[in-house]
Amino acid sequence: MDNYKVCVLNYGAGNVKSVYNMLLTMTDNVKISNAPEVIQCASHIILPGVGSFGSSMEKIKNNIPLEVLSNEVLEKKKPFLGICVGMQVLADIGFEFGNFQGLGWISGEVHKLNSLELPLPHIGWNNIEIIKDNPILSHFTSSQDFYFVHSYIFKPGIIDFIVAETDYGEKFPSIINKGNIYGVQFHPEKSQKAGKILIENFLRLYI
Repeated sequence: MDNYKVCVLNYGAGNVKSVYNMLLTMTDNVKISNAPEVIQCASHIILPGVGSFGSSMEKIKNNIPLEVLSNEVLEKKKPFLGICVGMQVLADIGFEFGNFQGLGWISGEVHKLNSLELPLPHIGWNNIEIIKDNPILSHFTSSQDFYFVHSYIFKPGIIDFIVAETDYGEKFPSIINKGNIYGVQFHPEKSQKAGKILIENFLRLYI
C-alpha cells in the first residue's frame, strides 16, 4: 500500500501513536502531523480521538488548521476517518458536560448512551450489525467484534448515514458514512485483526 500518503491528525488524543503504529504495518507513507502541507499532500486523513466532546473540539480548533482540513475533505473529497471521539466531533452538536458545537460534517447530535442496567463506560469487545453494504466492511460479516471505550453515541440526523450498529442497552451507530467521510465508534487500533482489515479497507477507498 505504499502508493498511499496517510496523515494522522494529532490534537493530543492518547491513541494517536497506536493508530500510527498500526498504519506502519501497512505503509511507510504515514505521518502524524497537523501541518497544512502534510494535510494537503495526503491521500487519506485520519482523526483519532479520546476524551470528552467539548474538550476535544477545543483542542481541534487550537491545533488543527480547520480551513485547510475542510477544503481537503469537503471540497477535494479525500477519504477521512474519525475514530471514537474523532467520529463524534463530526456531528453538529455534542451534549457531553454541556452543549458544544461540532464540525457539522455529518448532521446529527452526540448524546449519552442509554445503557439501561449495563455499566458505563461501555468498555470491551462487542459485535457490529451491518445495516448496509459498504466498501469499508469488505471481507466482514455482521457478527464481527470490535473494541469499544465510550459513554456517548452519535445520533445522525439521517438514518442512511448508518453503516453498522451495535447494541449496549440501546442500539447505536458504530459505523457512519457520508460520501468520503467515515466514522467508527470503536477503536480499530485496539481491535486486532478486525481493526487492521477495516483500516486496510479504508486505505483502499478512492472517492
